[in-house]
Amino acid sequence: MSLSIRLTRGGAKKRPYYRIVVADSRAPRDGRFIEKLGSYNPLLAKDSPERVKLDAERISHWLGVGAQPSDRVLRFLDAAGIRERPARNNPQKGEPGEKAKARVEEREGKATAAAEAAEAAANAPAEEAVAEDAPVEEVTAETPAEDVTAEETPAEEAPDTEEAPAEEAVTEAAPVDEATNEGESAEEPAEGSDEIAPPTADSPEAAEAIADEAPAAEAAAEETPATDEAEKAE
Repeated sequence: MSLSIRLTRGGAKKRPYYRIVVADSRAPRDGRFIEKLGSYNPLLAKDSPERVKLDAERISHWLGVGAQPSDRVLRFLDAAGIRERPARNNPQKGEPGEKAKARVEEREGKATAAAEAAEAAANAPAEEAVAEDAPVEEVTAETPAEDVTAEETPAEEAPDTEEAPAEEAVTEAAPVDEATNEGESAEEPAEGSDEIAPPTADSPEAAEAIADEAPAAEAAAEETPATDEAEKAE
């Protein structure tokens, strides 16, 4: 029968208390044991003497018989100077398993994707603003200054060409206004004046005066050759 020196749990829930016993290695942890060799109370401070209690004489006896202590009990024996615990080197101690590594890689992938999405969203407005400003810069860069001035020149000359016919129309309309003013002054006297306007060429009085003067003009025309001949004879 193989013997082992190990811990058996006692105490209440979340308030553990252990006993150091020697028992059959095939027995359950909290099952039957052969002899109690000490106690261990993890709730006490590490520097408390009541934290670990050992019966050094009985432990040495069972070690001499062939009992094998567990790793935790061997730590206590090494601290008490009863038996030395050899140093161990476990390079894989604390290394996560395959599932844990897969979970870590998945979290890292999600974090990097979220960071890239945030960076793309932050750079999107700046790229749109640059795209909107680019056509304006291309137009200003490709359009020479001479073409711009050439395009602006007709617009400046246009008002002169449009205003010239208007001024000519005003000058042509001026005589019409004068004629109307003369006709009005000839036909109608100004209001409040006692003077009578002279007769016009179209008035009946002018026609009668012309009819009266016609015979006198014919007579003068007949007398004119006779006087001319008399002057030549003299």
